[in-house]
Amino acid sequence: MADKNLTRKRNLFSQVFAGILVNSVYEMQNYPIVLLNTVVSPLSILVVIVFVSHGSLFGVGIMGGFIMAMFSAGMALSADLSHLKNDFKLQDMIVSSPTGWLAYMLGLSFAEIVYAIPALIVLTVLASFGLSLTLVGVLEFVAVLLLIFITSISIGYTLATFSSDIVQSFAFTRLISTFFSTIPPVYYPITYIPLPFRYLAYLSPTTYAAELVQGIGGYLSLSLTTVIIDWAVLISVTVALFVLARNKARWREV
Repeated sequence: MADKNLTRKRNLFSQVFAGILVNSVYEMQNYPIVLLNTVVSPLSILVVIVFVSHGSLFGVGIMGGFIMAMFSAGMALSADLSHLKNDFKLQDMIVSSPTGWLAYMLGLSFAEIVYAIPALIVLTVLASFGLSLTLVGVLEFVAVLLLIFITSISIGYTLATFSSDIVQSFAFTRLISTFFSTIPPVYYPITYIPLPFRYLAYLSPTTYAAELVQGIGGYLSLSLTTVIIDWAVLISVTVALFVLARNKARWREV
């Protein structure tokens, strides 16, 4: 029994590792330009925000850069999965193999994290100059980023299983990334949005994430009630989207 469990764990590790190799390592080796692309997206908006605010939103912008990097990495899963499914029929082969949907999703999701590493390193270096967080604050910040990443990969995975072409997936990815990470107050405090438009920002889960990290960084003064509501909404949305991906994504019907 113990040998079977060990074998199962080794198989899961091998399947996840294969996903990382296929979806990131080989592509990064063959096309290094993709590394530059992952860095430019979050940093370009950060630069604009810093210039427009004359540096006053440097710390907020860095936190926003982290959120956008993690959300974009998760949403990139949609286009990558669509490419592998429609162009290489990889999902058909996976479905007929012992590999389950979770191992497949985990492998490709970790691959997106590998893609995001250059951007995360640059943002971490900037954060060492612009942010001052306690150990508890760092842990809370990382927890928020993980929830945002799980949210985005759940959306990306679900959309990819229904997509019939990578062009369609790119359109979904760009549209959702714009509505969830560019327009919402990710790079600036929500108090900058005039009422009643401020309420519309709360339709995006990234708003709750940004509000939490900006509170952690001391850029927003949040009441305990607001903090509890933000965590509750962010966790609930993440769980709901993951369950939706598990139950409603088109895994075998391809």
